[in-house]
Amino acid sequence: MSIGLFSSHQGGKGMRWLTKGFLLGVIALLLLSLTACNKAELEKVKVGEVTRSIFYAPQYVALEKGFFEDEGLSVELQTIAGGDKTMTALLSDGIDIALVGSETSIYVTLQGANDPIQNFAQLTQTDGTFLVAREKMDNFSWDQLKGSTFLGQRKGGMPQMAGEFVLKKHGIDPVHDLTLIQNIDFANIATAFASGTGDYVQLFEPTASVFEKEGKGYIVASFGTESGNLPYTSYMAKSSYLKDDEKTVQAFTNALQRAQNFVQNESAAEVAKIIQPYFENVDVAVIETVIERYKAQGSYASDPILDEGEWDNLQTIMEEAGELPQRVEYEKLVNTTFAKKAAE
Repeated sequence: MSIGLFSSHQGGKGMRWLTKGFLLGVIALLLLSLTACNKAELEKVKVGEVTRSIFYAPQYVALEKGFFEDEGLSVELQTIAGGDKTMTALLSDGIDIALVGSETSIYVTLQGANDPIQNFAQLTQTDGTFLVAREKMDNFSWDQLKGSTFLGQRKGGMPQMAGEFVLKKHGIDPVHDLTLIQNIDFANIATAFASGTGDYVQLFEPTASVFEKEGKGYIVASFGTESGNLPYTSYMAKSSYLKDDEKTVQAFTNALQRAQNFVQNESAAEVAKIIQPYFENVDVAVIETVIERYKAQGSYASDPILDEGEWDNLQTIMEEAGELPQRVEYEKLVNTTFAKKAAE
């Protein structure tokens, strides 16, 4: 009898433990499924950037601070070297959104795309290159370039077009007034200058600041300041994507605006710390210097709206360089619906 009672007592206790264990298991499964559901609810967006650059700081802020997730998006970022390859990926649906120079949308349109590409959000609004001299100059003037050897950027690209536009603006004929070298690959321009080629070079950051730090060259002027505001780097997508996935595009643009506000309002040091994971081989102090320089000259757009004046300036620069067969209407290639709503 006592054995029976003992067994019954133990059995009841065992049942209670089983019940508790079962409930805990159910709760754990519910939590896991809720987490999975939340992850599943995030809309996937494939973004291709034309290069990895501190110039694109707001984009990395949006990724690191979780602004895209807050808008219900899971953004997959890939770096696709070169504008041509980036646009090919966009046209072939390898990516949903491209971050590239706005001039590429003009080239594609003039070639006759079935599903037109439209710029819907602007990230940077000036050229991002600097004029670097071999010697330190206290009183630089553009006339000093006359008779020099100038190591420029690849012909047909926006940096080269902006560079030549600025030279002409200061009365310098790129063909007759200096020796212009443009046959060196983008990746090798800085190395060529460091090895002794040229008196001046047109460089992106962070290379320009690193050269200053190492005494290899000295920033004497900004092509961004000199060439004025233009849609230097913008987010673009196929017209069909903007129409069929408008909620996704709006969410993306909202997150971007939030990141743009953050970069405008926070210190360069704070922004540098946040985006450093994207630039592991660059000292955080250099990243800070670069961000400060870009902020000072207004390179980071304060909102995603690409306005008509900037579009006209872009096409003027392209015309001056002989790279624009015909002008393309602002309304045809720019869609400000999402940017204006995000900026409200």
